[in-house]
Amino acid sequence: MTGSPITILAMPKPFQGHVGIIQRNAIKSWTKLMPRPEIFLFGEEAGTAEIAAELQIGHLRDIHRSELGTPLLNDLLNRAREVTTTPMLAYVNSDIILLQEFQDAVTAAHSQFSKFLAVAYRWEIDLRSELDFAGDEPLRVDQLPPGHPGHHTAIDVFVFTRDMYVDVPPLALGRAWFDQWLIKDALLHGIPVVDVTKIARAIHQQHDYGHIAGGQRGAYAGEEALRNLELYGGVQHAFTLLHATHELLSGGAIRRTRYRAETFRVQQWLWLTFVQRTAPLRKRLGLSRARP
Repeated sequence: MTGSPITILAMPKPFQGHVGIIQRNAIKSWTKLMPRPEIFLFGEEAGTAEIAAELQIGHLRDIHRSELGTPLLNDLLNRAREVTTTPMLAYVNSDIILLQEFQDAVTAAHSQFSKFLAVAYRWEIDLRSELDFAGDEPLRVDQLPPGHPGHHTAIDVFVFTRDMYVDVPPLALGRAWFDQWLIKDALLHGIPVVDVTKIARAIHQQHDYGHIAGGQRGAYAGEEALRNLELYGGVQHAFTLLHATHELLSGGAIRRTRYRAETFRVQQWLWLTFVQRTAPLRKRLGLSRARP
């Protein structure tokens, strides 16, 4: 066990082209966190064994897959518990850069909750080249290109105590709804869902979906996405980042969150009613302006 209380788990795509570049950026950023977390990569996709050897991180090759060849969340989590000892596990999409403040934020949350799920809104950046990781210092935000906030339905990082998620359905990784199922399951068991965005965002390197049959539509509306939705149950987008029960504040305090989903719906209604629907009239009157 390392000095870090977290083990990071990831299921990389093949290390090819632009996706290969951004995955190397992401995984290298995890190795720079202090204290360095334990890291396990899963699967046999091209380049996974090589980067695991290069960075001296764990690699578990065989993982149960669907009949279409997509790895399954339940087996990944079961395998992870067999080979890790840290009190927290983190499933992180392999294109997500983590900065030091993310590990610090999650550690602060763990100091206040014995059992919890930590999540964060992502920050979208466009990065086309490998980052310079010279030296031992963690990556800083000022070393990254500018970006913009992501959507509340885009969830790429899950940090949770290791005694959670022992009864997981065979959700296909990398397809819609497995992420929102993790939030749903925590809430149904009365476990706090802590949003750490105010301290640390998950930094997402934008990419295409060429690795999935049908591209982005295949990821969100293909056969395996629809199967995930059936396993997820309920209404689409009923459990997103808007449904976090707590948020971590500057200084380490945690407070309850209330009416986030309701507030978002009101804001959307106001935008649709008073901005979008009046756009043609405002344009004719010369009063139109871009949405902030």
